[in-house]
Amino acid sequence: MNSCGKPLFIIYLVLNAGLTYGQQQNGQTQPALQLPLSEIWQKADSFNKVNRAKKLQVDELTENISDSKAERLPELMASGYFEDASNLPIYDRGIFNDPTLHNIIHTRYKIGVDGYLNIYNGNKTNLKIAEGKIVRELAVYHQQATAADVRLLAAAYYLDLKKSYIFQTLMVKDIADQEKQLMKIKVLLQHGVILKSDLLRADLKLSHQRLSLIQINNDIAITNQKLNILIGEPDEQVIVPADELQPDSLAIKPYANYLAALDHTYDSRIAVEENKLSEIRLKNVKANTSLKVGLYANFQYAYPETFLYPYSANIYSLGITGVKVSFPLSSYYLNAHKQKAAAIEVQKQQVLRSDVDDKVRQRLNEAYLRFKEMLTKVDVARSNVGQAAENYRIVQNTYFNQASLITDLLDADVQLLQTKFDLASAQAAAQLQYYQLQNVLGNL
Repeated sequence: MNSCGKPLFIIYLVLNAGLTYGQQQNGQTQPALQLPLSEIWQKADSFNKVNRAKKLQVDELTENISDSKAERLPELMASGYFEDASNLPIYDRGIFNDPTLHNIIHTRYKIGVDGYLNIYNGNKTNLKIAEGKIVRELAVYHQQATAADVRLLAAAYYLDLKKSYIFQTLMVKDIADQEKQLMKIKVLLQHGVILKSDLLRADLKLSHQRLSLIQINNDIAITNQKLNILIGEPDEQVIVPADELQPDSLAIKPYANYLAALDHTYDSRIAVEENKLSEIRLKNVKANTSLKVGLYANFQYAYPETFLYPYSANIYSLGITGVKVSFPLSSYYLNAHKQKAAAIEVQKQQVLRSDVDDKVRQRLNEAYLRFKEMLTKVDVARSNVGQAAENYRIVQNTYFNQASLITDLLDADVQLLQTKFDLASAQAAAQLQYYQLQNVLGNL
C-alpha cells in the first residue's frame, strides 16, 4: 500500500468504528438512533432503575395511608371452641384415697363474634394518617429530585456524546486537510525548496492527529454505553444526538426572579415536609396521655349455659354491648421525656430548614454565575475561532511562499483546531450548566 493510500485506509476504518460498535454477537447491525434530549429524558424517566424503585416506594406509602385509614373501621374477631371434658374427681377423703366421681356435662362448645370500635384515642388515628401523607409527600419529592438528578446525568452524557461527535468531525476534516497539505510539502521537497525535516514534522503531526481520532472514537463508544445503561437501551445501540449545541438560545432571567422561586426547590420542599413531620410526631407523643373511648360488643352461641345460675344443659345465646373508657395514668411520668425529645426534634428541624435555605441559595448563586460565565466563554471561544482561522490562512500562505517556518504552520493548525474544540466544549459546558441551574431550581 502506497503512502497516500495508507492514511486514507486508516481514516476509513476510524469512520466506520461507530457502525462496528453497533454490531451484536450474532453479526446483526442495529441502526443508529437519532434522539433529541427530550426523548432521552423520557426514556430515563421510564427505564432508569433508581427512578422505578422510587416510584414503587411512593406506591407502597400510598397503600400504608389506606391501611391507616382502615383503622377507623371496627375490629371484628370470630372465635370458637369445641371440647370434651372428663368426669370431675372430688377428693373428699384426701388426695391419697379414691375420689368420688362427679358426673358433669362432657361436651362443651362456643362460637361467637367480638367487636370493638374506636371512638377517641387522643386523635392518634388522624395523626397517623397525616404522618403517612407527609411521608408519602416526602417520598414524592425525593423521587422527583432523583428523577431530576438522573435527567441531569443523562444531559451530561448526551452533551458529552454530542461534543465528541463534533470533535470527530473536526478531526476527520483536519486530517484530510493535513494530508492534502502534506502532498504539497512533498512537492516542495522534490523541488528542493524545503528541508526533509519539514516533511517529517508534518508527517509526525499527522500521526498524532490520527491517534487523537482513535481516542475520540473510543470516547464516543464509552459515553454511548453509559447513556444506553441510563436509558435502558442495549449496550451495542448507537445513539446519535439530534439536538445542536445552542446555549445562546437558552433564556436567562434576572437573579431576583430565581431567588423568588427558592421555595419551589426540591431541597426546600423536603425541608418543609420534614419540619411538618416532626410537628406531627410531637402531637402524637402528646396524645399518649389522652383519654381513650371505644364501643365494644360480643355475641355468642354456647353450650351448656354456665354463664348465670341456675345452670342449664341447653344451648344459649348472649349479646353484650358497652362503652370502654381508659385513662393511662402512668403516661404522665413515662411520657415526659419522650415529649421533650419530640419538642427538641421540632427545634432541630427548624434549624436544619434554615440551613437548607442557606445552602440552596448558595447553590443557586453559584449555578447562576457559572452559567453566565460559560456564556461569556462561548462568545470568547467563537471569537478565537475567527482569529485562529485568519492566522492559519496567513501563516499557510507565507509558508508556501517560503516566508515562514514549518513550526509556524503546524502551530497555527493546532491553534485553529484547538479553538474549534474549545468552542464545542464551551457550548456543551454552558448548556449543561443551564440544566444544572434548572435542577437547583427544581425545574428539570
